[in-house]
Amino acid sequence: MSVLETAENPETLRRIAIDPVTRVEGHGKVTLLLDADNKIHQVRLHIVEFRGFEIFIEGRPYWEVPVAVQRLCGICPVSHQLAAVKAMDRIAGYDAITPTAEKLRRLMHYGQMVQSHAVHFFHLASPDLLLGFDSEPTRRNIVGVAMDYPEIAKQGVLLRKFGQEVICHTAGKRIHGTGAIPGGVNKGLTVAERDDLRRDIPQMIEWARGAVKMLEKLHLTNPNFYNRFGEFPSNMMGFVNASGEMDLYHGGLRAKDAEGGTIFDHVDYASYGDVLQEEVKSWSYMKFPHIKALGADKGWYKVGPLARVQICDRIPSALAELERQNLIALGGGKPVHGTLLFHWARMIEALHAVEVIGALLDDPDIIGTDLMGDKGERREEAVGVIEAPRGTLFHHYRVGEDDLVKYCNLIVSTTNNNQAMNEAIRTVATQYLTGREVTEGLLNHIEVAIRAYDPCLSCATHAIGQMPLEVELLDAQGELVSRARKNVG
Repeated sequence: MSVLETAENPETLRRIAIDPVTRVEGHGKVTLLLDADNKIHQVRLHIVEFRGFEIFIEGRPYWEVPVAVQRLCGICPVSHQLAAVKAMDRIAGYDAITPTAEKLRRLMHYGQMVQSHAVHFFHLASPDLLLGFDSEPTRRNIVGVAMDYPEIAKQGVLLRKFGQEVICHTAGKRIHGTGAIPGGVNKGLTVAERDDLRRDIPQMIEWARGAVKMLEKLHLTNPNFYNRFGEFPSNMMGFVNASGEMDLYHGGLRAKDAEGGTIFDHVDYASYGDVLQEEVKSWSYMKFPHIKALGADKGWYKVGPLARVQICDRIPSALAELERQNLIALGGGKPVHGTLLFHWARMIEALHAVEVIGALLDDPDIIGTDLMGDKGERREEAVGVIEAPRGTLFHHYRVGEDDLVKYCNLIVSTTNNNQAMNEAIRTVATQYLTGREVTEGLLNHIEVAIRAYDPCLSCATHAIGQMPLEVELLDAQGELVSRARKNVG
C-alpha cells in the first residue's frame, strides 16, 4: 500500500503539521509522520474546508446556476460560470450559440486565463522562485518581490489588470459578472471597448513572453534542481480540438500516460463518466478521480498547464508554440514531470491567452450584435466542461420538468489534481526532508510543491460518500457547548 495510505505503528511516530498551507486559495493542511531518525513514513494533504455547493444548487431554477456557482471562487469565477452555462445551453434547448456569442465567451475566458495565471505566478509563486525557498518567511511574499524586483512585480500587477479589464468588458464586472447566459451572452462589446483593449496587446505580449523567458532562464541555471524537483511519473489529461491543438474553451478529452502514450482521445466530455471514476477517502473533503480503465491505483492523472502543453499536438498561436517547444525539448521526446515546470507551462499559457485575445479583438464578429442562439427542445440532463486555469473543470446537471435542479456533480480542476498533489508532496518530502532536521525552509519545500498546482481548495471541497464531519459549538468564552459528529471513527 502507498506511503500516502498508511504507516506502520503510527502511534510511535512524530507528527508534524503545516496548518494552514499558505499562498493558496482556500484552506488546507499537510501532515507528516516521521520516526526518531526523521525518516518520512507518511505525507498527506488534507482539505479541511467544507463548502457543499453540489447540494446548495439542488432545488434552484436552472437559469440561476451559472451566476450562483461562480460564487465558489473569487479567482476563477468565469470558469465556473462558463462550464455551467455550457451545460445550461443544452438544458435550455440551445444546440448552438451565435459566432459572436461564442467569441465573446472565449474572450471572457482567455481574459480570465491571463488574470488568474498572473496572480498565481507573480503574487503567490514568484516569492519562492525569486527570493529562495529558505528565505526569511516575513519577506517571502509579494511585498518582498516588490522590494527586490519592483519591475517584475509591476508587470504582474498590470498583466492581471489587463485580464480583469477583458472580463469586465465581457461579463459586466471584474468578479462575479453575469455576461454568459443560457443560449449566448447578454452584453456585446463596443468599438470603444475593443479599441481600449487592443492598445494594450503588444505590451502584454512583451511582458508575458518576458515571464516565460525568466522561468526558462531559471530552469537552465540549475536543471537538476528545478527540472527534477518533485518529479514523479503520471498520466495527464485535458482538452484538445478536432485537430489536436490546445483549446481552453471547448474540445474533446485526451489522456496520455507517463511515457506519452495515448490512453483515450477526442472523448465527448458529455460522456466523461465512461472514462473517469470518482473515489472518496476518509481523511479529505476532496474526491479522488481516476481513469476508470486503469483503476484507482494506476489511473490518477494531472491536469492543468503542464499536462495541457504536453498532451496537445501544438498551441495555435505562434509565440506560445515556440515557447512550448523549448519546454517539451527537456524531455527528449518523452513527457517531463518536474513539479516546478508547472510555472513555466503556466506562463506559456498566459502568453497564448494574450495572443488569442489579440486575434479575437481583430475579428469583426467580436463587435457583432447577434448575441442569442435559436432555442429548441429543452433537455433534462447536460454536462458542461471547460479548461479552467488550474485544469479541466466538469459541471454535470439534471433538471426536472419544474425547471429546478435535481442533481449537480462538480469535478473541479484541483480535485482532478488531488492524487497528483499528494504524490508531489510525498516525493518532495522524501527528496529533501528524510534524515534531516526539519526546518521552516524545508517545510516550505512541501508548500512550494502544492503551490505549483495553483490549487483552489475552496472550489474543490464537496461532500460525497462517508467522509467524517465534526462540528463544535463554542460559547463567547471559548467553552465547548455541544459537539455533533458524523462518520467519525
